[in-house]
Amino acid sequence: MSQGLSVLFVVDPLDHLKAYKDSSVAMMRELARRGHDVWATTQPEMGWWSDERGGRVQARAQLLELAPASADKHARWYVEREAGERELASFDAVLMRKDPPFDTEYLYSTFLLEAAQRQGARVFNDPRALRDHNEKFAITEFADYAAPTLVSRSADAIRQFQRDQGDIVVKPLDGMGGTSVFRLRPDDPNTNVILETITRNGERTVMAQRFIPEIRDGDKRVLLIGGEPVPFALARVPRPGESRGNLAAGGIGRAQPLTESDREIAAALGPVLAARGLLLVGLDVIGDYLTEINVTSPTCFVEIAQQTGFDVAALFVDALEKAVAK
Repeated sequence: MSQGLSVLFVVDPLDHLKAYKDSSVAMMRELARRGHDVWATTQPEMGWWSDERGGRVQARAQLLELAPASADKHARWYVEREAGERELASFDAVLMRKDPPFDTEYLYSTFLLEAAQRQGARVFNDPRALRDHNEKFAITEFADYAAPTLVSRSADAIRQFQRDQGDIVVKPLDGMGGTSVFRLRPDDPNTNVILETITRNGERTVMAQRFIPEIRDGDKRVLLIGGEPVPFALARVPRPGESRGNLAAGGIGRAQPLTESDREIAAALGPVLAARGLLLVGLDVIGDYLTEINVTSPTCFVEIAQQTGFDVAALFVDALEKAVAK
């Protein structure tokens, strides 16, 4: 780019980010390295204002100076250089990088971001697309690539699905990081209580999927940037005795080249999702099966870069610059 951009990140509180491994921080550092201005705000600092000037979406934003990456996990990674109220449309790009859960406040933030779009803001990922792609349910659009799946709040339906499929996994549609994911084997004595708990006695819709034994080799995160796959996935391998590969659940991340099946899934989904305004997507793939489509705050940039030397953040900023230039 011939002139530096101003880029606003909507993130969790800065002091809560683990800078040594956080993908948002990796993006920030690459933007700063190229001479772009990096700003940050949080959900509570955004709002809609209406007066004699009309309506506008504003936020209290901080201009950040990024410190170089450090081996010291506790090192201060940013300095606040400036802070104040700014309209979101005054930035060249707004990146929605608030971590899940996708709760009511997250929903309201997408409404604010969509209002900012009407005022000229460029928001990535697109707020309407964030609402339309529940990270679990979104796989139903691409069922040819998914393992046998049931979405229901009925314990009877889930028990029938288990009888049909045998070994299954059940999980809430709004979960993250492997929380409340249960594996139910045939004749598991805890089946009834688990189903009562996870469905809240039939009041909450959940997803059940056939258990995929290849989880032993890892739950692969396949990143799509601008509809194109990053050539390496991060396989999150469960620790012994565990059936969840999520890093938050103790999984070990192992970067590896994409398989032929990974590339087939990426080729089928990438252009479709990119056309909907999803600049960055994280597909979860176990064996040859698509299990989730992550759009809120996909991660694994740092782990892939550290293990392979492939600069995912640079590829992302390339795509962001191209999108803004359009």
